[in-house]
Amino acid sequence: MSDHLQRVGSYLNHLVKARTAHGVHSPFVYELVTQVIRERAALPEFAAIERLREDLWESDQTIRVNDLGAGSRVLDLPVRGVADMARSAMKPARQGQLLFRLARYFRPRTVLELGTSFGISTLYLAMGADEGEVTTIEGCPQTYRIAQHHFDQMRCGTIHPHLGSFKTQLPEVLKRLDHVDLVFFDGHHLKEPTLDYFMMCMEHTSSGSVLVFDDIHWSRGMEEAWEVVKAHPRVTVTIDLYDMGLVFLRTEQATQHFRIRY
Repeated sequence: MSDHLQRVGSYLNHLVKARTAHGVHSPFVYELVTQVIRERAALPEFAAIERLREDLWESDQTIRVNDLGAGSRVLDLPVRGVADMARSAMKPARQGQLLFRLARYFRPRTVLELGTSFGISTLYLAMGADEGEVTTIEGCPQTYRIAQHHFDQMRCGTIHPHLGSFKTQLPEVLKRLDHVDLVFFDGHHLKEPTLDYFMMCMEHTSSGSVLVFDDIHWSRGMEEAWEVVKAHPRVTVTIDLYDMGLVFLRTEQATQHFRIRY
């Protein structure tokens, strides 16, 4: 089956099985759905970040991309237009704003992002976690440079970017952080690396930690990785939003897995 057909099939399956908030019988998940996932209020913080996105869309700059992950479904060239990359690869506004609301709701002190790209999702996380620090890792020097420029523009001193591969950077970052409250996995969309980084991060989590996986239906391999994550003995609650997967380790919670429309 082609990647396109696989994604169409998985999306249709999601639509059939996904619930609304009214089909959720867990108080924790019901509150999360109604107050965070399905919340649509536009906050002042969003406008400044979205102006950066618009600047990227209008850019005539090209950069040489050192892609250490699974690559792009749309662009497969070493030299790419920034505007093309911004339109095809960046998280849309609603997903960035969901990251903001998750961070604002759970109040993490330590946030870790694997995959900085142009720094848009990083800024949403940092502004949501306004009492915490965000560490982000990016493998491409030129996208890293643009992200750093955005962080400087926004005067966001709580973001700590690291340049290098996840394989080399992640062990050192985790050693320094010791504990992570929120992790956003947004790079290297392949099964085995995703599971490797998940297991490494799990050693630095507690019952209150939240893990967010991007593109869990990107490919058959990512769907298999998502099933392995769900089956981990410390994972008690997962929420499949199709574009993202949310993972909770709450020891007081009965094990339940949800598919939610948002």
